[in-house]
Amino acid sequence: MLTREKVLELLNPIKDPFLHKTFEETNGIEEITIKEEKNHVSVKLAIGKTNTAEQMQLQQELVNKLKGEGAATVGLRFNQLPDEVIAKFQPTSEKDTSLLGGETDTKFIAVASGKGGVGKSTVTVNLAVALARLGKKVGIIDADIYGFSIPDMMGVEQRPALKGNRIIPVERFGVKLISMGFFVEDNSPVIWRGPRLGKMLTSFFKEVEWGDLDYLLLDLPPGTGDIALDVHNMIPSSKEVIVTTPHPTAAFVAARAGQMALTTDHEILGVIENMAYFESQLTGEKEFVFGQGGGDKLAEALNSEVIGQLSLQQPYEEEGVFAPSVYQEDHPNGIEYRNIAAKIIEKYEQ
Repeated sequence: MLTREKVLELLNPIKDPFLHKTFEETNGIEEITIKEEKNHVSVKLAIGKTNTAEQMQLQQELVNKLKGEGAATVGLRFNQLPDEVIAKFQPTSEKDTSLLGGETDTKFIAVASGKGGVGKSTVTVNLAVALARLGKKVGIIDADIYGFSIPDMMGVEQRPALKGNRIIPVERFGVKLISMGFFVEDNSPVIWRGPRLGKMLTSFFKEVEWGDLDYLLLDLPPGTGDIALDVHNMIPSSKEVIVTTPHPTAAFVAARAGQMALTTDHEILGVIENMAYFESQLTGEKEFVFGQGGGDKLAEALNSEVIGQLSLQQPYEEEGVFAPSVYQEDHPNGIEYRNIAAKIIEKYEQ
């Protein structure tokens, strides 16, 4: 059974992820409560900066450490340290070299849809992989914070590492990735509200060690909610791809996301029509399961063009490779994604 003294011994040497000083130095351990009958340990901590990806990483580290020493359950609460403590230990401010610093050469592509279920995240993943196959340095921010799915789609099982006060993104298929999915346990629902989510999203841009990227893709939540608007305001230089199915209703709803992009002065690179048709392996005939024409109507409404039409197919099965949504380079959809990526490069680099 853990005692208060043992908890202090375990946590005092751990460093505040923002100030790089131990909790003992900052007096960051404010309260420890132990419920012996349930073997539950509750700790209240003060750190230099709250509601960041680093806090989430620290939380995971502390829970693992306390459970490893015998705690059945762990509860953690975080406050911000007093201003005078932060001022005492705060590192010397440096030039903002993050993706939001204004001096990056990275090109931003937001992938949006009007509604869920049209394959927006699948498009994000495969467009990123196709750009990487064409020799580009690519990253993805899974900004669909309530409906994160990209780590699972790419078959990513490891989590980001922490190096100093920087988060090292996971990389697979030549694409770097960060997602809210890395910072929740057991696929738990995210119950945060707008302001905290906005801070988390900002940390994905400013506190992740992206390196030199040619393209950063942002998988936006469907619709025109707060997170999508935050991204539009955060990156005024971003361009946008709108995803729809051929169904007229899906295209009608997707037009709202497109209009939001235009209202915030974001250029639309084009419309991608997903699940455009099913091609029979027996007859070779195309069946338009979800109707026809939705992509063309959407492109017309947004004064844009359809830059790709993807068939309703699964990736090939590959022994020893787990990536449920990544199409192989020689797959018909893989070839189509390569063509879409080439068009986007041409549009961006004209």
